Amino acid sequence: MKDADFTFAIIADQVSSRTGADAVPHALAQLADLDCVLPFERTAGDEVQALLAAPDAVVDAVVRLTRLSGWRIGVGAGTVDAPLPSSTREARGPAYLAAREAITAARRQPTDFALRLPAAVGGDGYGEVLDAAADAETALWLLRGTLARRSREGWELMDLLDAGLTSAEAAERLGISRSAVSQRLAASAREEGARGTRLAARLLGRVQVLGGQPAELGGRP
Repeated sequence: MKDADFTFAIIADQVSSRTGADAVPHALAQLADLDCVLPFERTAGDEVQALLAAPDAVVDAVVRLTRLSGWRIGVGAGTVDAPLPSSTREARGPAYLAAREAITAARRQPTDFALRLPAAVGGDGYGEVLDAAADAETALWLLRGTLARRSREGWELMDLLDAGLTSAEAAERLGISRSAVSQRLAASAREEGARGTRLAARLLGRVQVLGGQPAELGGRP
């Protein structure tokens, strides 16, 4: 990766960690197989951090952390300093500064999520990428809000359907009726979640494309 590549740094911290068990080891296990440039690591106390290049991987990380519940998420979109270190804890650059701003802002944002661009990406020359980032953040707010209402049983059903089972096969595997599967499907907002996931990935891709262009090309004159 070149230092001019526009990518995504993610910081997530455990909500109310002082009064609960340490959730970091389980979260790291659930995030371990994601397509990351620098994989998730514990960076400080109850915080994990990673660097990702693919928009769909960013959305996947947000979905997984939402499923775990109890995680606040900040995403910084921007460049990183080269050469890359072997650990995300040692990485530096505008994307990481933006992620730090995002995790702070997430405390005041809907669904404990925020997306931020580097401070240098501002002004009229960057209007289009700023709009794209706001759209992507909104899509991820809505996706988080939708998935946060999904029950454990709903996630269990989604896993089976995502693995290729039909509704009838899932009903048999779970030991429930087909009508119960239909009810779980409706309550789990499967289609809404799937569409929201695709929308968020497309919008993050737009941020990446526009952010990687010079202001005179990526922004509005």
